Amino acid sequence: MSRPEFVARQRPDGDVTTSPADIGYQQELRRGVGGFASFAAGFSFVSILTTVFQLFGLGYGLGGAAFFWTWPLVFAGQLLVALCFAELAARWPISGAIYQWSSRLAGTTAGWLTGWIMIIGQILTVAAAAIAAQAVLPGIWSGFQLVGGPGADPSLGSPTGARNAVLLGCLLLVVTTVVNILGIRQMAAATSFGVIVEIIGVVVLVLVLFFLPERGPQAVLHDTGWSGHGGYAGAFLASSLMAAYVMVGFDSAGELAEETHSPRRTTPRTILRALITSGVGGALLILAGLLAAPSLTDGKLAAGGLSWVLTDRLGGVLGRLLLCCVAVAVFACTLAVQSSGARMMYSMAREGALPFHRHLGKVSARTGTPVVASVVVGVGAAIALLVNVRQSAIFTALSSLCIAMLYLAYLGVTLPLLITRIRHRRTGGLPGGVDETGRPLFSLGRRGIAVNTLAVLYQTGMTVNLAWPRPEIYDLTGGTWWLRWSAPLFIGLSLAAGAGYFLVRRLHRRIELRHVPHTHVEPPAAARTVTEPA
Repeated sequence: MSRPEFVARQRPDGDVTTSPADIGYQQELRRGVGGFASFAAGFSFVSILTTVFQLFGLGYGLGGAAFFWTWPLVFAGQLLVALCFAELAARWPISGAIYQWSSRLAGTTAGWLTGWIMIIGQILTVAAAAIAAQAVLPGIWSGFQLVGGPGADPSLGSPTGARNAVLLGCLLLVVTTVVNILGIRQMAAATSFGVIVEIIGVVVLVLVLFFLPERGPQAVLHDTGWSGHGGYAGAFLASSLMAAYVMVGFDSAGELAEETHSPRRTTPRTILRALITSGVGGALLILAGLLAAPSLTDGKLAAGGLSWVLTDRLGGVLGRLLLCCVAVAVFACTLAVQSSGARMMYSMAREGALPFHRHLGKVSARTGTPVVASVVVGVGAAIALLVNVRQSAIFTALSSLCIAMLYLAYLGVTLPLLITRIRHRRTGGLPGGVDETGRPLFSLGRRGIAVNTLAVLYQTGMTVNLAWPRPEIYDLTGGTWWLRWSAPLFIGLSLAAGAGYFLVRRLHRRIELRHVPHTHVEPPAAARTVTEPA
């Protein structure tokens, strides 16, 4: 199918087709994900404890205390994107959501390139999430600093810290890969537990730090802590990397749609809840950290981030206990990102759209999971770490590059969605329908074009901002041109390689997406199975 599919198929009398034959895909993945586990998938991908702890120091170092305001701006932009995704998740609740949505809106050529970029971005995101262990574990126990010994510099920007991050990250990837291939119930249980621990940890951290203020909230109105020169606008944009890195992945609930009970009703809500909960919790956590930090000017906050604030203000024991909550969140985040990437790879492979698709698109009869795809994502992330083992800028470069790739893939959905809305604005744009309870599908209604337009404008601007060749992000040595330009170079090479494979294999003639109804279809009684949600 090279052309878009964006309107419901109709019978001659105008009713939406609900024939069981139109469901399209055989149910291979096991439906073991309930409402909370679906929320946990999105929330764990965002994982404010993992990502805020990872990048708080970087954001503060680039923009000072006023970098706080990048958070509400990015949150507002991503909420616009999430609203668009929620509409699509209700109409096409399929694994490989970004690829599937883009293909059905813009055709399989554009959809394949979007899915290709998304897979690469997710693999890099798994790698970036895994090295977050370095921001936490040495703070819990110095023995986790394996490279150079306990006395070595554990900061991610140092040679010993960067190498140790790769080692800890690879060890973590082994664990998450094993959990991913065990089964969806094990993965859902692990992420649900991680989310519970993370939410408790965020609440405790915010309350404790708010009760230990060193200054008032007016601190965020100034750029205290910024040591740059020239205008502040560039520094402010650079510091937005922190917020942009945190608030992605809410769409991962859509990646698990084929494993979710009542996905047309559940998934749109969990996409929005994951982002909103993360947005509110992250803002409070950043503000609490800025107010409780012992100093904003001695350089320690930029170097040590929130880990330094915790251990300094709360003492060794309590600070380390709370860091343990962060460590659990890092595990759950890495697990959720890897699960999402494996489902994307599986969804494209079952269409014959990837190399070795017969293996990547296979689901284990015993575990009900795409085992090979899970292993490939884990190995790919480990390779991304190992090839950068001697690169001190691995942390900032990987973080910015992977998010630029994800933003570009998201744009591959929202842009064709906007075009579809405009072309069919007189007929309502997206088709209507009902969810599993008989209620109307989530819809933006007449506000869809306005919301979608703002989402596309925001995504375009932020993608350019993330890929901008800043030496403080991509080249800490300041003298390697290809490192500084690594984001546009890598994105360009990825697109060229993907386009080459697509043309050589003539995938535009081979990929045939199966029709998925835009409304709930009640399966035949004989085909129904009863399982308990996770």
